[in-house]
Amino acid sequence: MPDLPWYVYAMLLAPLGLILVAAAYKSLQVRAAREWPSTPGKVVISNSELRDFKVIDSERADGHRTEQRNFANIVYEYSVAGKKLRNTRVSIGEDLGNFEVAETIAKYPAGMAVTVYYNPLHPNEAVLERDLPKGLWGCLGIGTAVVLAIVFGSAFGLHHITDFVATRLNDPKLSLLVVALGAFGFVVSLFALALQRQASLAKNWPQVMGTIKLSGVEEYRTAPSDGESSGQVMYQRKVNYTYRYDNISYTRMHSSFASNSASASGWLTRKLTTAYRDGDPVKVFVDPANPAEATLDPGIGFAWVLWIFVAGFFAAAYYTAVHG
Repeated sequence: MPDLPWYVYAMLLAPLGLILVAAAYKSLQVRAAREWPSTPGKVVISNSELRDFKVIDSERADGHRTEQRNFANIVYEYSVAGKKLRNTRVSIGEDLGNFEVAETIAKYPAGMAVTVYYNPLHPNEAVLERDLPKGLWGCLGIGTAVVLAIVFGSAFGLHHITDFVATRLNDPKLSLLVVALGAFGFVVSLFALALQRQASLAKNWPQVMGTIKLSGVEEYRTAPSDGESSGQVMYQRKVNYTYRYDNISYTRMHSSFASNSASASGWLTRKLTTAYRDGDPVKVFVDPANPAEATLDPGIGFAWVLWIFVAGFFAAAYYTAVHG
């Protein structure tokens, strides 16, 4: 086992642990819901809806950011003990938005008769589907194995690579820095390749007309580092636009695949991102597999900036290895 502090492994494995805990909690909810009684109901509203969604973001001073996401708004009525109730929850699983919006609306059209499962202790708690997706635990098991293999495999690999590089440097103490710079460059190159591939696919997506609702640059402060009273001011381009696909309305916040990237320079943010005027018509490229995902600019855009960082990391690694 590589001689790394325990908290390094804890940080790497923490996201996996949170996912497994959440899945276990949902499984307990499903087990409880299986005992719930059922009653006839009827879908009264079935459309798309834009909602504010709070996302945990430890890099921001307030610990979160707010996104607007598309949801399937399914409202159904049912009666318990003669009291008419309404609910909007479709399944036990959490709906994070921007996923299967059209499919859910098509599955539960307005006027459809449905079976409603409700909590006998709190009848206002109800669902239409009380099962988790099939194969969930199988997927989590495979995912866990892959994550563990990557984390510990990378740790062992880094250990051996560092030892190997140390034998070929004038100053072996710099081996960890050289490997770290090379590893950062490799990881960033993977992001750049993924961004380029996504842009290449998006160029062939169906195109529809949309409308700019709001365009501007958001300014926020990052979480303060140790010894700092306040964090750094960051800038991010925000573009809200609406469009319709297959007769369903959607709203997106990001005009390009990289527009959710922030910069410490307001000038650079305005220079590298496209500004739009409120109310302008725009051409929208829509992902047919998930119409809630779309872009105004399918070009590689920010990818070339990432390649500059890649070149910088590799150049720094080479300079450190040769000149120390």
